[in-house]
Amino acid sequence: MTAPVLIWLHRELRIADNPLFTRNADRPLVVAYILDDETPGPWKLGGAARWWLHHSLASLLPALAEIGGRLVLRRGPVAKVIAQLADETGARDVHAGETAEPWLRRAQSVVAATPGLTLTLHRTRLLFHPDEIRTGSGTPYGVFTPFSRACLARGLPPAAEPAPPRLIAGPDVASDRLEAWELLPTRPDWAGGLRAAWQPGATGAEERLAAFLRDALDGYAERRNLPGVSATSRLSPHLAWGEISPARIWRAAEAHGGNGLRAWVNELLWREFAAHLLWHHPHMAEQPLRPAFARMPWRHDPAARAAWQRGETGIGLVDGGMRELWTTGWMHNRVRMIAASFLVKHLLIPWQEGEAWFWDTLVDADLATNAASWQWVAGSGADAAPYFRIFNPDLQAAKFDPDGSYVRRWAGKPRRPIVDLAAGRARALAAFQALATPAGRMPDEAP
Repeated sequence: MTAPVLIWLHRELRIADNPLFTRNADRPLVVAYILDDETPGPWKLGGAARWWLHHSLASLLPALAEIGGRLVLRRGPVAKVIAQLADETGARDVHAGETAEPWLRRAQSVVAATPGLTLTLHRTRLLFHPDEIRTGSGTPYGVFTPFSRACLARGLPPAAEPAPPRLIAGPDVASDRLEAWELLPTRPDWAGGLRAAWQPGATGAEERLAAFLRDALDGYAERRNLPGVSATSRLSPHLAWGEISPARIWRAAEAHGGNGLRAWVNELLWREFAAHLLWHHPHMAEQPLRPAFARMPWRHDPAARAAWQRGETGIGLVDGGMRELWTTGWMHNRVRMIAASFLVKHLLIPWQEGEAWFWDTLVDADLATNAASWQWVAGSGADAAPYFRIFNPDLQAAKFDPDGSYVRRWAGKPRRPIVDLAAGRARALAAFQALATPAGRMPDEAP
């Protein structure tokens, strides 16, 4: 009897265009998803992500069963559970997706070193391996624009592979019930806005892609910064969970064409750049990439942080974004930058505290993109916004929400601001400039 292959799913929750399935469809498969709340440390799944995971797995379970497969659900330290499943099923070959997440890379190393097991990694969530795109001197990229040019020079990704028509189920082993994981909120049930906004799963991803291509790609370059209109793809959670591949999206956008194409592909490549950074800087989610920022005189202000989290800062665009986030598990990208800048600069609260809040509340929470974006806003990351760039949320609202529709929808009646914008800006500039050299550069910046 042919030994089964153990398919270790993480964030590639689809069947089509998934090499874990397409390249192993001729062998018996034990397909497993493992919920690990121990190994990731501070980066175990947040509340919104757990809601999405429940519904994504609920979509994947019948899709696998329809073509003869079966999804095994287990809970525990992931490397240990993989070894247990291999013992139970007789699987010696383990196949998983490449990842930039440091905790999962370490777990994969443990599995690869387990006697009797062979681990094969496949590209399931990215366009390129993070080691594949290098500068002319062979070093990793630290600036987005040349990185994106190097990616574009590789040409279009391969065409998507269809789902196998049939799978061969491996040995029948015990599986947890999805409901027993209690991923959904109950007391209270705060997920009504999420249910109204999203359809997790591969089918929802394809429907979202079709709607974006039909309704928004053509005007994407001009309208993507307007939070009051439906002009973005909203594909980020589907990409974060691997319900659709970036290659599938890129090729579909190229086939559609239009004046928004290049701007949209750049967004895909920013996601790729974030993974590239995390791969080469595994500490990026906790520590500033520019060492000078470790000396930043941040403020400890739990009351101001809580006001920001609840959308009660008195700054309309910031409060609108934070309430959209709490209601839907998502926030418009332009507003994310403004809300993040307000926390880090006007309130002078560490970017790590904002990063942790987004990790818990975003349905599209992705460690690389979250960390890279927060460090970009803070000025502490690779290719970051200059430390002296401080978004004025009122001016941003006048530019990108000129009729006030977004702020009215999400922020409601204005409140008294918790900080004067001019005073907050001055305080932030003084703190950041204390780290700078007389020439105006951060100490670790090249001339």
